[in-house]
Amino acid sequence: MPKKKRKLISPTPEEEERINAGIAADPDTYELSDEEIAGMQPFRRGRPKSDSPKISVTVRLDPEIVTFFRDSGPGWQTRMNAALAEYVVKKKRA
Repeated sequence: MPKKKRKLISPTPEEEERINAGIAADPDTYELSDEEIAGMQPFRRGRPKSDSPKISVTVRLDPEIVTFFRDSGPGWQTRMNAALAEYVVKKKRA
């Protein structure tokens, strides 16, 4: 399903006046100065950078393996990674 473009509708001068009156009447808010706006940092979405980032790969697995992990619910890829990590540890000991 294609994403619908949102249409931004600017407030009318009357609406703008009511908005500014509401801001002025609210003791918990104020309009930012030009200096405050200039000093702002962009909001960064998502997780913080990992010290040990994972590598994205494409791999072919048997359907029953994928079904087993997917049926265990959200986080199935993390559990699959943990199972493979456990296998690696066991093999390194051998």
